[in-house]
Amino acid sequence: MAEFTQGFFGEARARAELGLAVFLNAGDPPLSVLKDCVAMLDESGIGCLELAVPFPDSPTDGPVVRRSADRALAEGVGLAETLAFVAAVRPSLKRLRIALLADWSHTLRTAPPTDYARAVADGGVDALLAHGLPPRLRSAHHEALREAGLPEVTTCYPASPPATVTDAAAHATGYLYLIARYGRSGSGSGTPSAGHAGLAPVVGFLRDLTASPIAVGFGVSTAEDLASVALSGADAAIVGSAGVAVMERARETGADPVDAYRSFIATLTTTPTSRGGYP
Repeated sequence: MAEFTQGFFGEARARAELGLAVFLNAGDPPLSVLKDCVAMLDESGIGCLELAVPFPDSPTDGPVVRRSADRALAEGVGLAETLAFVAAVRPSLKRLRIALLADWSHTLRTAPPTDYARAVADGGVDALLAHGLPPRLRSAHHEALREAGLPEVTTCYPASPPATVTDAAAHATGYLYLIARYGRSGSGSGTPSAGHAGLAPVVGFLRDLTASPIAVGFGVSTAEDLASVALSGADAAIVGSAGVAVMERARETGADPVDAYRSFIATLTTTPTSRGGYP
């Protein structure tokens, strides 16, 4: 197993605290507003923004994230616009890392892996998570990211076959996203009966396979959920649908989306959460 390096969630890991990643679609809110939101996340000490290139009809996303993607697509945001956005905000960021989530079928399939890997790396993105990558292209994808010097985010489920888990751990050079349950994001069903803390055996198994950070997502929306993730021994929690819903409500009510999202983040981070237990 490789030695620990100061990569994703490095500051939190060094303090033995739980790191935090948040998910948003590029273009929802509009990129001009998202720029201010990214600055706020950086100032707030958030470890990672998982920024999705919007794509329609995601089979793993619930209605909140799907509506967000549709709004972003209506704004005309695609890969080129997203990478230009990242390149523009990157110079001002002090600690926030940006992991790009891009769907293979909608976003990546028109270019060879070497081309999209280089484009993403040149845009200033810190890691790439390819959604829906066909198995036949995985070797070429891994190699292209290595050649581009672009860290990779991989995924697995607690019940994934051993070969899938081993492969995910082997190629997680950014972080490994442990998806807490099958189903759509935002549904809340299917989380272990012990909460996210019940994932501790899976996290421990993955820890023996990789030195990269392990981040747990799906069903994480409150400070209590973060505490449960911390009890699992994971390095970070990923908050998605709950934050996207905050942006949607701000849009509907005319509230300032950055202020609304700042208030939401404050409910999660007022008290740092120690990994392996409560503060």
